[in-house]
Amino acid sequence: MPNTNLRSQCHTFFSATPPRSAAQDFTEMAAWCEAHDIQHDSYGEGKLIQDFENKVAALLGFEAARFVITGTMTQTVALRIACQDKNNRLVALHPTAHVLLHESSNYQLLDHFTPLKVGAPYRPWTVDDLKAIPDRLGAALYELPMREIGGQLPTWEELDAIKAYCHEQNIHLHLDGARLWEAAAGYDKPLNSVAAGFDSAYVSFYKGIGGLGGAMLLGSRDFIDRSSEWMKRMGGNVYQRSPYVVAAAMRLDEKLARMPAYLQRTRDLYQLLTRYPGWQVNPQQPHCNMLHIYFPVNLDTANTARDQLAKDHGVWLFGRVSDAALPQQCYIELYVGEALLALSDEQVGTILGQFQALLATS
Repeated sequence: MPNTNLRSQCHTFFSATPPRSAAQDFTEMAAWCEAHDIQHDSYGEGKLIQDFENKVAALLGFEAARFVITGTMTQTVALRIACQDKNNRLVALHPTAHVLLHESSNYQLLDHFTPLKVGAPYRPWTVDDLKAIPDRLGAALYELPMREIGGQLPTWEELDAIKAYCHEQNIHLHLDGARLWEAAAGYDKPLNSVAAGFDSAYVSFYKGIGGLGGAMLLGSRDFIDRSSEWMKRMGGNVYQRSPYVVAAAMRLDEKLARMPAYLQRTRDLYQLLTRYPGWQVNPQQPHCNMLHIYFPVNLDTANTARDQLAKDHGVWLFGRVSDAALPQQCYIELYVGEALLALSDEQVGTILGQFQALLATS
């Protein structure tokens, strides 16, 4: 686990955005609210939230949107409603889908739907993978990009084929767009072009956008209205959502404009990483502004080297380290954002060299 005390003492950060204090966030939010005459909502009703929902719906090309307090609630409810509409509980999901790996089996314990795994664990699934499932499906979920395999994206042509097949077969196609903002930059396509052909979509506001939390569900007006009722049943009818909406709304445009720069910096980083032949990068070329780096050491060795780098040089290189399938191998996830934009190639090269030296001696 990351050493949070040690992390807080560092002056240079490598991944994502350098940490902000609560006071900094609240000061920025207060100034934005003052400048835009923002009023609190009441149970999700109010100009702030409705304007933001309409803005995001227009960006992605959907009829309606609803701000939801968590992505976990958003996705399971969306798939539940989709399956009810099709009178079919079967949902196709990639083996690394967030719903399967990180949500404590809520789809099963709360009886939302029945999952079927589609495709191989280490690559994006294809239309042929979907066709190989002999069962009739009510819904399918596609994550763009796929976080657990280094931010991989299917080709644009493959994505189009999946959209067409689901439409032909009357399969509700849902978009896990937790990092859709990053995927659009990776495809070099407008957000509404990426989302076109999906029947519903979820986006997150605390990852690439840098908000405090919260998500949004998008779809037809009827779909959103019925999903919203289920959010209430599951305890999602929070009295005031304005803090989460403000934190996202005040940063959305700026962050979307920065996504191409983050992608280019990721490509630059990839070239710097080729200096270390003992390290392996997934994917082979960045699909978006994230990637996984595999080190030829065990997890404890990587953690020790990370902490020593922080102590010796005040640099926080990464947080969580994960075990890999092979022995004496582990990997980290790097999300490239403002922190790496602020560092020159020379600085990045120096940091990577220092870490490599520590790995060799840990």
